[in-house]
Amino acid sequence: MMEKITVIKVGGAVVEDEAQLTQLLQDFSAIEGRKVLVHGGGRRATKVAAQLGIETQMVNGRRITDASMLEVVTMVYGGLVNKNVVARLQAQGIDALGLTGADIDVIRSHKRPLKNGVDYGFVGDVDRADGDKLHTLIEAGIVPVMAPLTHDGMGNILNTNADTIAGETAKALAKHYDVTLVFCFEKKGVLSNPDEDESVIPTITRADFDRYVADGTISGGMIPKIENAFNAIDAGVGRVVITKADSIGLNFGTVIVN
Repeated sequence: MMEKITVIKVGGAVVEDEAQLTQLLQDFSAIEGRKVLVHGGGRRATKVAAQLGIETQMVNGRRITDASMLEVVTMVYGGLVNKNVVARLQAQGIDALGLTGADIDVIRSHKRPLKNGVDYGFVGDVDRADGDKLHTLIEAGIVPVMAPLTHDGMGNILNTNADTIAGETAKALAKHYDVTLVFCFEKKGVLSNPDEDESVIPTITRADFDRYVADGTISGGMIPKIENAFNAIDAGVGRVVITKADSIGLNFGTVIVN
């Protein structure tokens, strides 16, 4: 029987909020067994960019990463946010290690080509994640804290979506562990009514997903999140949960099943 591991992805909104971050790290520290934390940081990057006089450009909710913005996200994701989280986990007795995809070549990607005529700049689409190296670290008692940055193997750092980092990390670990992947965001789960916080859909199958997308129950940024979840399950991830950051470890939220 495979050892269990929990991969938790937390968005920039939680990382930015002191009370939410404190609670999250306490809850994460309390999770038994092996674990990995993946974080975003987009809101902090936007704030730092503004302080430096660098304009943030977004297309369909995705950041355009030009050369100036690449410097900002590298500093913010790989430095400011990542090391703050690592230091806070160390204070909880967790032997955390901050990683970008470039560190020990753990996640390699390629620069995204033009998409519908849009040049996203220095944005990486993942080619592979190295589950063997992560396994070595984890079995040594280390808890990886993954920043949403990758590299192309040719000396270039690339900005990469944190949901993608979490999904690829979970998939790469699936040959070594029984993986639970948890996506944390602002709501308690996927809602049947966006205006009613308690209307959490407990499970979503592929057939459910197609129906909910068709009738508009699931829309916007939740669509790629759930598509990521199904991709992870197809690649051997045991369980995917979408829940609120303060509900991790409480068996609450929406479970994505085949």
